[in-house]
Amino acid sequence: MQQQTNYYKANTGILLLLVCMFGLSCSQKKQVPYIAEAEQQYIIKTATEYLDSLPLTVTATVCERSAGGPHDFYSEGDYWWPDTENPDGPYIRRDGQTNPDNFVAHRLAMIRFSQIVGRETSAYLLTGDKRCAEASLKHLEAWFVNPETRMNPSLLYVQAIKGRVTGRGIGIIDAIHLIEVARSVEILEQNSAVEQEKINKIKAWFEEFVQWLTTHPYGLDEMNTKNNHATCWVMQVAAFARLTDNEEVLKMCRDRFKEILLPNQMGENGSFPLELERTKPYGYSLFNLDAFFTTAEILSDENNNLYEFCTADGKNLELGAEYLFPFVMDKSSWPLQPDVMYWDEWPVRHPFLLFAGKAYQKKEYIELWKTLEGYPKTQEVIRNLPIRNPLLWLLSEPVQ
Repeated sequence: MQQQTNYYKANTGILLLLVCMFGLSCSQKKQVPYIAEAEQQYIIKTATEYLDSLPLTVTATVCERSAGGPHDFYSEGDYWWPDTENPDGPYIRRDGQTNPDNFVAHRLAMIRFSQIVGRETSAYLLTGDKRCAEASLKHLEAWFVNPETRMNPSLLYVQAIKGRVTGRGIGIIDAIHLIEVARSVEILEQNSAVEQEKINKIKAWFEEFVQWLTTHPYGLDEMNTKNNHATCWVMQVAAFARLTDNEEVLKMCRDRFKEILLPNQMGENGSFPLELERTKPYGYSLFNLDAFFTTAEILSDENNNLYEFCTADGKNLELGAEYLFPFVMDKSSWPLQPDVMYWDEWPVRHPFLLFAGKAYQKKEYIELWKTLEGYPKTQEVIRNLPIRNPLLWLLSEPVQ
């Protein structure tokens, strides 16, 4: 975080110039909650750099091991490796240990897509400049509308395993990076930042995707898992259903949160026992709590407050935040063994701290959130941090 802060300080003059280029002086700007002026300027700077970036979708790279076509998203199971005793045979599992030779091009393309659209939409919220909205639209249309480059609204070939399966429901979690894309589309539509006809075509893709996620056997398998995968299924489906005004699916997601996710996953002390059993218990606990709080943020409205929901036996989100907060404040107090991989890279700026801090008026959560790395570079960390553009969740219209 110190290196990031030093970067902001060293480039203050350049960043202020960029703010002026967008036609919004510091005196004109309303206060933005929780995001320092230097970071706001950094967001504008990087969004400026992305303005001329070209879309890169799933059609740009095809893996010969994929059973799908050029428009199908493809990935391979993270923890599956060649069998040293049978090199040509089916892969074998090593829990928590990522195989570096897996095909990851589509994942990286989707993360890049999420990063660019999220950053451009954040800059639009800071400046009101329509160029940022148009830059987002260029990538949105490439992924969801253009027949030559669009991704099919399904995940039939995700987390495949050589010699075993061509795809699995468990791979649906790969698409969590579309959550902030969906949120960006909501913001652009709400502010009439791009033509409604173009927004409708993008939303049509998400409508098809929600239908697939809620009816295909892979989607149903993922929905019925017991750990963070079930949480992320609800988080994704809720985000896409909210964008497409699918009240029936939104109600189903709220019901699952209250009746299945929270009661079955959380322990009496606020921990997630199934995550603690893994070889990366610290990272998975953080990831699952982030997903729970993001789900609550997506599904809560004036008639439904999942932040305040409590099960009959006392399980609630505040309890989950209270359990993990001390271990984020001081990782050395973590009572279990360190994660087998990526132990040193955690924690970062976890959304549960932001959302819990707001919901429960916990100033110490917000202050800790501010000190943590907001722009991690490690791909495994980025892959497990679907909320990386906090302005999308703090603002809904331009600040000017």
